[in-house]
Amino acid sequence: MVPIAPWAIFGTVYNASSGMVPLVYLVGLVAMIFTALAYAQMAKSIPLAGSVFSYVGRGIHPAAGFFAGWAILLDYLLVPTLLYVFAAESMVGIFPGTPRWLWALLFVAINTVINLLGVSSLKLANRIFLLIELVFVAIFVVIAIVALTGGTVPGASFSTDQVWDPAKVSAPLIASALSIAVLSFLGFDGISTLSEESTGRRGGAGLAMILALVIVAFLFVLQTWLASALAADRDAFPDSEVGNAFFSIVEQASSSGWATAFFAVNVLAVGIANAMAAQAATSRLLFSMSRDRQLPAFLHKLNGRQVPQNAIIVVSVLSAILVLFFVGQIDTISSLVNFGALFGFMLLHVSVFVHHVVKGKSRNWLLHLVVPLIGFLIIGYVLLNAAVEAKVGGIVWLVVGAIVFLYYRATGRSTEVGSEGDHA
Repeated sequence: MVPIAPWAIFGTVYNASSGMVPLVYLVGLVAMIFTALAYAQMAKSIPLAGSVFSYVGRGIHPAAGFFAGWAILLDYLLVPTLLYVFAAESMVGIFPGTPRWLWALLFVAINTVINLLGVSSLKLANRIFLLIELVFVAIFVVIAIVALTGGTVPGASFSTDQVWDPAKVSAPLIASALSIAVLSFLGFDGISTLSEESTGRRGGAGLAMILALVIVAFLFVLQTWLASALAADRDAFPDSEVGNAFFSIVEQASSSGWATAFFAVNVLAVGIANAMAAQAATSRLLFSMSRDRQLPAFLHKLNGRQVPQNAIIVVSVLSAILVLFFVGQIDTISSLVNFGALFGFMLLHVSVFVHHVVKGKSRNWLLHLVVPLIGFLIIGYVLLNAAVEAKVGGIVWLVVGAIVFLYYRATGRSTEVGSEGDHA
């Protein structure tokens, strides 16, 4: 969840929403706020460092926690691949005609080497990249305003049609676009993992999640509204341009030099900084699950630098294989990543109701019934309108999870992810 998150998927969301990208991000903010409120309720009742699987496991049943964790695992496993696909698309924008798969594999190799060498902390690098991204957001705002007021882009104008066009807007249209755009918001739930370390008042994590969502939503809407205005009411971006639509707009509004600079920032932020962190996080997840006998034992082997070498290599090989399938298919892989997270969020909303109303006999109907019900229905509707490939892939993943669950039960292994005995 970074300030420039909409850059890489702007064209895809533009096409899916008939140009009303800011509206999609506003609806996304509403949907995610309901989910943040659900997290806040669970964090108050179960102030442990956990994620959706911990809350679902404790709030509903350990078996439900397993499936919530399994769904989120799909998100984790595909995110590095998604970031490599984004970075490869930007490299093609800088070097037209070069193969996307080659750039994607190059980024896989670079991040694998760095992770195997052991990176103790990315905090400083992340702060530097955050500052650079905010500077470029400001630069884009200036470029857009100058272009719109100076008539640089023929037919471009700033209006409310880019937010709400009655002739085009429909619930399925917005839900379909949102199934891709919600990717930009994923990550706010990571704040819930700091519940135990919070030094503020009880429930501070919930407030922090809502504030984070509002801040990034403002930046997303601002950028996409200006970009949509510069798109000059075009019906859609062609397939050859959709992956780099935002950068094409920057070039039309300013110069090829600025467009290249925006490409470079996107490549470094997404292909190196974010992808490196995502690969490290995913490999640590596999390491942890292996150590807890949820995955094969070879995955929790450490090398001399105390780095989970085998887990890193497995994630790298998996990413290398997947990029060959998904390179150039931003909409499909984005929807697949979102399927895992959104399915987990749906179970989270159910856990709020079960934990507080069914088990706790709560009479706070607003926070423990109305909010989770609305959140569940919004996310469920978004998933219903996701790409067919994403729904099929997500269901197949859940079926595989059911097989793994039954195998663990048959062999006597624990499936109690997030059970009362665990301390996530």
